[in-house]
Amino acid sequence: MRHNARVKHFGRKTGPRKALWRGLVNSLVEHGRIKTTLAKAKELRRHVEKAITVGKKQTLHARRLLLARYPNEGVVATIMSDIAPRFQDREGGYTRILKLGMRPGDSAEMAYIQFVDFNAAEKAEALAKVDEKAVAAKKRTASKAADAKKKRVRKLQGKARAVLAAKKKKK
Repeated sequence: MRHNARVKHFGRKTGPRKALWRGLVNSLVEHGRIKTTLAKAKELRRHVEKAITVGKKQTLHARRLLLARYPNEGVVATIMSDIAPRFQDREGGYTRILKLGMRPGDSAEMAYIQFVDFNAAEKAEALAKVDEKAVAAKKRTASKAADAKKKRVRKLQGKARAVLAAKKKKK
């Protein structure tokens, strides 16, 4: 019997389970919202909320604790410098779970887990700006490549004309 059992195992041994939580925490911190199964979202909420609560202390010890649990410098830096200050006045409840329905393949219940201050419109707007910059950069490089190709073709055409002119003079 599972009296007072606190941890869901998800059919994994300890190592793979820790890797799963590390990956999910990294993704949530990086993107602000992720789509996963409802059971994983509920368990992930525990890990993320503990990490943010530790990060709110803003001490070296807190940073080292987070690095021990989630050995990704970027994620820990984001928790300490961005996420924890946003929730400084809030005593828990940093995430929200939105149920999405069943997954078509195996009928697993799916959900979004996101931070309570997550704004999808702002995120999409920021991504659109980044995409616009990337598109503009691609256009610039494409036009430079096209100009270089035209230059090579003109040079080859000039050489070909010179060869034809030399052949005509010999006749």
